[in-house]
Amino acid sequence: MAKETKFSEIVAMWKDDKRLYVKKSTMANYSFLIKNYILPEFGHRTTMTENDLKQFIVRKYDEGKSMKYVKDIFIILKMITKYGIRKGLLPPVDTNMRFPSDKICKETEILRRDDHKKVLEYIKAHISSRNLGIYICLTAGLRIGEICALKWKDIDMKNGMINIDKTIQRIYLPGDRSGHTEVIIGPPKSRNSARSIPMTDELTGIIAGMISSADPECYILSDAPFPVEPHTYRRHYKKLMDNLKMPKMKFHGLRHSFATRCIESNCDYKTVSVLLGHSNISTTLNLYVHPNLDQKKRCVEMMIEQLK
Repeated sequence: MAKETKFSEIVAMWKDDKRLYVKKSTMANYSFLIKNYILPEFGHRTTMTENDLKQFIVRKYDEGKSMKYVKDIFIILKMITKYGIRKGLLPPVDTNMRFPSDKICKETEILRRDDHKKVLEYIKAHISSRNLGIYICLTAGLRIGEICALKWKDIDMKNGMINIDKTIQRIYLPGDRSGHTEVIIGPPKSRNSARSIPMTDELTGIIAGMISSADPECYILSDAPFPVEPHTYRRHYKKLMDNLKMPKMKFHGLRHSFATRCIESNCDYKTVSVLLGHSNISTTLNLYVHPNLDQKKRCVEMMIEQLK
C-alpha cells in the first residue's frame, strides 16, 4: 500500500457506500454503534489482527454487554473490515470467529400463564386507548414500535384482522455530534414484518366498542393525529405492571409471552413465525422452542415404534 489508511477513514467510506442500500433507521443504528464502540477501539489503527478482534469481543462481554448487543457490534465491525480488505486498504484478517462458548444468554422474559391472564382481565375492566395497546401486544405479538404506529384505520373489523405495515422509532441523526435524535415512521423491521394478524373474539369485542367513534387517521394509543413514542409508552407499561405487582419484565416480554402461549397451545411453528413477522422460522425455533424431558422421551419412543 502506498499510504496507510486509518480505520476511521475506511469507516467513512463504508458508510457513504452503505447508506445507499439500507433504511435510514438502520444507518442510524450503525452510526451509533460505530461512534460509541468501534471507533474508540479501532479508529486510529491502520491494521488489525484476528486476536485484536477476539479480545474486543471478550472485553465487551466482560463489560456486561448482552450476547446480542456484542454480536450486533461485531457484525458491523466485520462488514467494515471486509470492505477495507476488498478495497486493498487493510491486510487480510480472518473475521469468521466463534463467540465465547462460556457466555450464557439470559432466559427469555415471559409472563407466567396466570399473570398473562391477570393482565388481560385487568385491562378488560379498565379499558383505555393506552391499555388497549398492551392487550393487543399480549394477544397479537406486536413489537412496541408497531403498536405505537398503529392507527384505527389499520383495524379491519370486517375480516377481524390487524394490518401492520409501519413502525415508529426515535433514531440518532447520523453525523450529528450533539446527539440529536428524530422520530421516524417507516416500514416495519423487515419485509416479513409487514403482516396481518387475526384478532381474538374478545379483542374484536373490545375494539368494536371504541372504533365506531374513532377517527380512522388517528393513532390508537393516543386517539389523536400524533403518535405516542415508544419511550413514553414504556413508562405507561411499567406503571401498569407495577400497579399489578407483576415481575419486572421489559415491554418486549409481552411479545415473548404471546409467542410462548402459542407454542404451548401446540400451534405449528411456521404459523407462529408468520404471526410474529420473523424473517425465517429458525428465529422462532431458537427463541421459543425448547423441548422438555417428556417431549424428548415421547420423541424417542415414537422413533422406536416406527422401527417396530
